[in-house]
Amino acid sequence: MATIKCKDVTFTNIQAILFDKNGTLEDSEAYLRSLGQRGARLIDAQIPGTGEPLLMAFGINGDNLDPAGLIAVASRHQTEIAAAAYIAETGRGWFESLAIASQALDEAEKYLGTTPSPLFVGSLELLKSLSQAGLKIGILSAATTPEVRDFVKHHDLSDYIQLSMGVDEGPTKPDPALFLQACNALGVEPSVTLMVGDSVGDMQMARNAKAAGCIGITWINKLDNVQGADVVINQLSDIQVV
Repeated sequence: MATIKCKDVTFTNIQAILFDKNGTLEDSEAYLRSLGQRGARLIDAQIPGTGEPLLMAFGINGDNLDPAGLIAVASRHQTEIAAAAYIAETGRGWFESLAIASQALDEAEKYLGTTPSPLFVGSLELLKSLSQAGLKIGILSAATTPEVRDFVKHHDLSDYIQLSMGVDEGPTKPDPALFLQACNALGVEPSVTLMVGDSVGDMQMARNAKAAGCIGITWINKLDNVQGADVVINQLSDIQVV
């Protein structure tokens, strides 16, 4: 067990830490913004007039991406559902709307490629120090499990990460069942596991699962994005093993 300190908050008897991926360890803003923009354009090409409303729904305004917006925090399935709802408003059938949304996002992903985004400053150093302290480390993301595994492989993190878990089918954030599944896979109790994430969904999920604590990170200092956190940090180096 280890003691973790973040600013003036101390967590004792910690055995594991679960990290979100997008916006926490991975600087994916540019990719997610491009994904939403291209997906919206592809849908607008088939159904004129849907592009701008979709961008607003995705949380994209020009070159700015809302870190609490749909495309930044939702699972792929949730994003498809939301896009399909806008399509359905034009009078298209539901299953046709779902197919259009899914195809557009698939094509956008293929165009942008599958290379993971860069790590945030301090990600690698933190994972190394936590691993050396004997902590079990997992990634629990709203991205798909294959995307999480690609991220770990691309950045050579397999020596530090024991669990690469995304949302494929079943529960998604903020359902606490997802956190409980991750803890079970790591062989630890929620009560000795911390959650580090950049969204309200991360905080709610961990709290409702009775986690040891919630560390919210906001790189742009938007505290509302991590409401419910026990402590809020602006850089990963604020997480220290005592």
